[in-house]
Amino acid sequence: MTPTWTSDKAPTPVKIGVGGVVRAVLRGVPLLLLTSTCLILMLLLRLIEQPIYGVRRPFTPYLTLFVCRNAFRILGMGYSAEGEIMRHKGAVVANHGSWLDIFALNAQNRIYFVAKAEVASWPGIGWLARATGTVFIARKVTDAHKHRDTFTERLLAGHKLLFFPEGTSTDALRVLRFKSTLFAAFLTEKIKPEAWVQPVSVVYTAPEGAPVDFYGWWGDMSFGPHMLKVLAARKAGSVKVIYHPPYRAADYDCRKKLAADCEAAVRSGVEKTLGDTYAG
Repeated sequence: MTPTWTSDKAPTPVKIGVGGVVRAVLRGVPLLLLTSTCLILMLLLRLIEQPIYGVRRPFTPYLTLFVCRNAFRILGMGYSAEGEIMRHKGAVVANHGSWLDIFALNAQNRIYFVAKAEVASWPGIGWLARATGTVFIARKVTDAHKHRDTFTERLLAGHKLLFFPEGTSTDALRVLRFKSTLFAAFLTEKIKPEAWVQPVSVVYTAPEGAPVDFYGWWGDMSFGPHMLKVLAARKAGSVKVIYHPPYRAADYDCRKKLAADCEAAVRSGVEKTLGDTYAG
């Protein structure tokens, strides 16, 4: 199992007063209605989509895009994107700083997340992940062959798979070393000629006056309190998604080299945007 990243500095506590509770309700209720309504629509549409198209999903991803774009409007957060989304078959890799990454990365691009198997059993989130076509994997060496088969099927169906090579979330102020294990799946004989890998940087700016790690979600932080903090913020911050030029798998013979190049691109985007607040 991948260890959870922890910081040597405790997160700065954020107090939520009466006004914060009111803001959390005013934002949380519409967000819940948006998510639950579109989830129901997605499940109903999937009843028609699956028998006809199988693993391909020509319609339901647009509901996911709609939810994620409007989630930031409800939260009051600024959202911006830079660079071009690749049109090739393949994967997207990004740094992982917050649960909000799911919304940020889905707001522009039709992607399917690769998540650890445990996520499937998480209350609420697991159900949502399954409905949106998430690929669940067990991080075991013995399952590597099965992962390659799953990736092959999904990639050849035209899906863009998104995974976080750091293997854990951070305080959103740094980029950890990319683990190269999953990159091997894109260098197999069947996938390599068609696969590309696009590095993407996700960078958060904290609300004015809030700690710089406000949106970071790491260590033993619970989802509920962190989400409440975000919903209750008096002034919202912003998120920027930077799409870097993709790398063609056929140009690589070594997964570690491909992982290192993607890591360097993602780190450059985060470091350049954060400036002095980048933590390394």
